[in-house]
Amino acid sequence: MGRPGPGAPHLTKGFSVLNLGPTELIIVLLIVMVLFGAARLPKLARSLGESAQEFKHAQRTISGAAGDPIEKKA
Repeated sequence: MGRPGPGAPHLTKGFSVLNLGPTELIIVLLIVMVLFGAARLPKLARSLGESAQEFKHAQRTISGAAGDPIEKKA
């Protein structure tokens, strides 16, 4: 049984956003370990988390500002 097509419902277990299964995730993690080294992985993961958090904060700020009416100066 292969992976479902683009119109089919998601039937496989795993990381659904990229449609990666456990085997693919392990391969990606091994490649990352080879490229960056095991010692640098915690720092890399921390930086990635901080970047995602900053992006979400900016996204909330922008969406909040877009929803507020523009104040007119009298």
